Formats: sequence, structure tokens, C-alpha cells
Amino acid sequence: MTVTPLDVVKIRLQAQKNPFPKGKCFVYCNGLMDHICVCENGNSRAWYKAPGHFSGTLDAFIKIVRREGIKALWSGLPPTLVMAVPATVIYFTCYDQLCAALRFRMGDYSQEAPLLAGAIARVGSATVISPLELIRTKLQSQKQSYRELTDCIRSAVQSEGWWSLWRGLGPTLLRDVPFSAMYWYNYEKGKSWLCERYNTREPTFTITFMSGAASGSFASVVTLPFDVVKTRRQVELGELQAKNLSSQVSSSTFSVMRRIVAQDGFGGLFAGFFPRLIKVAPACAIMISTYEFGKAFFRKHNQERILVPLQTSST
Repeated sequence: MTVTPLDVVKIRLQAQKNPFPKGKCFVYCNGLMDHICVCENGNSRAWYKAPGHFSGTLDAFIKIVRREGIKALWSGLPPTLVMAVPATVIYFTCYDQLCAALRFRMGDYSQEAPLLAGAIARVGSATVISPLELIRTKLQSQKQSYRELTDCIRSAVQSEGWWSLWRGLGPTLLRDVPFSAMYWYNYEKGKSWLCERYNTREPTFTITFMSGAASGSFASVVTLPFDVVKTRRQVELGELQAKNLSSQVSSSTFSVMRRIVAQDGFGGLFAGFFPRLIKVAPACAIMISTYEFGKAFFRKHNQERILVPLQTSST
């Protein structure tokens, strides 16, 4: 709930399209007459910005609150909460079990086990929750009622089949699988290094928090272009259907990347950089430190439950 507004702003920044592609003309009406304007010097940044265009993170916050109310910053929260429970359960359970099994089987290469375990666990959880993420992204990208969203999804299923609910799964996996692989590998390395530095066998809450924040920040920056592509493809679900372009426009990951670069330049692949970074770093830190604390607590509790009967029987 704390980082949802940052997620909303990130998706709005990524979903907006630059209305003035490079080298193109556009017509601007000031209410009295039309003016033909040209984007000069091959620069897509025109002097006129259409209403709703966000120039940055703070600008997006202000305009969303001013036009749609402060509640809009928490749009898509119900599917986010519904998505969080199964995703977290599947993801962490799979990671722990896979990591333990791979470390046992990989022998001398056991240090690379978190990398493989994180990647495989993410494939499973991302595939299961992909339809919920599609709904969340549509709700956050523009102000939309649940009825309008239901009509959009129903028309998509009728025209493209149930697979349309997994639209954007490809770039989601391209973003999340490398993210998880890098995150868990760097987290385990960082945690081990900090434990050695502070001469402690068990990682403290501070150690897990710092390791989670650092590894999450690095992974989020590297995988940001795929996050932009995922958002663009999912938001286009209703737009392409309304224009009858579903079968005419290629929606492959690298085709969308080429379109983004053509419209917005290379920087378009890193839209929403700042809100993604300040959202992912604390989210990863809170998630992993809470998880490690809970795991240590219940491990200690289970050990005490086993030891008490043994001590009683021995006396």
C-alpha cells in the first residue's frame, strides 16, 4: 500500500506516448485558428505539450491528484493486494525449496544456486499472476471504472481468446526472470559479505534490509526497458482493438522496443526510472528483511517445540 502511488506514477509515465514523433508536423489549434508546426532539428521535444503529458515524477503526482483526486494514486490497489498473496507464497516457497535442492546437487558450483532458483521460481509465479497484473496495469494507466475494464477484457477474450489475458507475459518474463536471478544472487552475496564484515553468523534485520535494497536497486535499473515494454503492450490491449489494429501491429518485445525508440528516443526505454527505483529499493528491502525475520522466528519456534518434549522425556 505504501509504494502503490509510486507504481501508479511509474506506469503513467511509461504509458504516455509522445504526440510529436521525430521529423513530423502537427496541427495546433488555439481556439481561433489552426497552426502547422514542425518538430525541428530532429528533436521530438516540441514547444507545445498536450494536456496530460507528464514531464517527470513530481509533475505526474501533481497533475494526477489535481485532475483525478488523491484516490487515483491508489488505483489498481485491490488487484495488487489479491496478486501479492499468491505471488509471494509461490515465489518464496519455490525459491527456498529449489535453492536448497540445487545447492545440494551443484557441489562446487553451489554459490550459483540462488541465481537459478530465483529465475525458475519467478517463471512459475509470473505465469500464474499474469492476468491479474494485466488488470492492475490497465487500472493504473488511466482512470477507468471496473465496468469499463470488464467490457475491455470481455471483448479481448472474444476476439483473441483466453490467451489475451496473458498479453505482455513475454516481456514480463524478460524483466522478472533476469531481475530475480540478479536479485537473489547479489542478495546472497551481499548478505554473506556483510555477515563476515560484522562478524556474525546469523544475518541481522539491518543486514538483510541493506542487502535487499542494494540488490533490488541494481536489478531494477538493468531490467527497466523490459518493464517499459510490458506496460506499453498491456495498455495497448484496449487501444489496438478500438482502432482495429490488433492483427496489423506487431506486438513482439523487440518490435515494441523499436517503436518506443523511434517515437521517444533511446531514453524512452527508461521512462519511469526514478519512481521505479525509489519504489523497488524499499519494497525489496522491506520484503526480504521481513521474510528473513519471520523465517528465523518460526525456525526458532519449531526448534523449541521439538526440544521441549525431548528434555521432558530425558528427565
